Amino acid sequence: MRYFILMGSPRKNGNTATLLNPFIEECQNLRIDCRTTWLYDKKIEPCIACCKCQYIIDSFGCPFNDDVQEIFDRIMESDMIVLATPIYSWYCTAPMKSLLDRLVYGMNKYYGNERGPSFWAQKKLAIIATCGYRPEKGADLFEEGIKRYCKHSQLIYAGMLVEKDPGYKSVFSTPTKTENARKFARELLKDF
Repeated sequence: MRYFILMGSPRKNGNTATLLNPFIEECQNLRIDCRTTWLYDKKIEPCIACCKCQYIIDSFGCPFNDDVQEIFDRIMESDMIVLATPIYSWYCTAPMKSLLDRLVYGMNKYYGNERGPSFWAQKKLAIIATCGYRPEKGADLFEEGIKRYCKHSQLIYAGMLVEKDPGYKSVFSTPTKTENARKFARELLKDF
């Protein structure tokens, strides 16, 4: 079993990383191979909707020469994709959004003259998010967007763990949040 975590936080020791760490530890305890890519460390050009990838239906096919091909390859090797992100303005961070835009075209060959496959059909996708608002008002729009993204891409939406940051003068990590992250790892495994 292999999970590929796309980490959308710019901060290596921030709230999202703090929440992700016990999740990864629990996955390792469950003998799940977890690999993480920090998106802020990668070169990810924004999609320009040129649709050139749509005329190459047997591979990713994007003409940009950046790190997205490597990410595509890792996704293809994985059973579960985990989007880990802080919520900025009710959605994921900029590099994650750019990546999602690129993947929806490169992974789904629906838009050219000839209808092709969804390369990641039936892979599972989960979210780990942190936000400054109550989760039902802070991460709800992102979750809804990802549910639609999954349906369009033939992915299986596996669920979301979201935790609220109580504020800059508070400590984010608590035993409850740590246990919630571990529990989420166990819950995701039940679906396999």
